[in-house]
Amino acid sequence: MLNALEVVTTVVVGVMVGVEFSVAFVINPILNALPEDSGQLGHAHGGRMLGAVMPVWYIGSLVLVGIRAVAGWHHHGTGLVVTAGALLMLSVVMSILLLVPINNRNRAWTPENRPEDWKEQLSRWDRFHYVRVAVIIAAFALLVTALS
Repeated sequence: MLNALEVVTTVVVGVMVGVEFSVAFVINPILNALPEDSGQLGHAHGGRMLGAVMPVWYIGSLVLVGIRAVAGWHHHGTGLVVTAGALLMLSVVMSILLLVPINNRNRAWTPENRPEDWKEQLSRWDRFHYVRVAVIIAAFALLVTALS
């Protein structure tokens, strides 16, 4: 049963990391290269779509890692699992404090109502997101190391 939990946890966290990596290094560069209104509308739509899904995915990943840490407390690698969980918790806190406020504004923007500094706000979101991606990649690497 512990092996099945480890596989599910690894897949869920790994796919989440892949999505966030893709947003940082594929999707956003594509959107940023589009003409102004198209790119901004794409960012707003992505903010609405991923803003609805990612909180559940982040919390679900954290819960799975926590369950694995408790269930495998006396097994090899639990310290790494706990550290991965702490990094995932950090990513959730970063999201709530730094990224979600910008995303909540962005998702409602249209070419008619966006603020003058909308590009700067999206650039700030990108910088915070790069750090968050680094944190969740580190968490995933620790998790995979612990469970292999």
